[in-house]
Amino acid sequence: MQHNDSERLLSRAEVQDRFGIGQRFLADAHKRGEGPRLIRVGRLIRYRVQDVRAWIEAQASDEVTR
Repeated sequence: MQHNDSERLLSRAEVQDRFGIGQRFLADAHKRGEGPRLIRVGRLIRYRVQDVRAWIEAQASDEVTR
């Protein structure tokens, strides 16, 4: 049985590899109550692809920084 890629749960290392979001940032953001929504599977931390994508989209800004 094949699963849709968006249903796959990613580790922090996989999120880093796939989206370029550092593992340390993910851990720190979670402690601050920020960052992509996560799922605990026992002691493991996992992320849904669609949750990471939604979080990235929510970070988008039209603001120009100098």
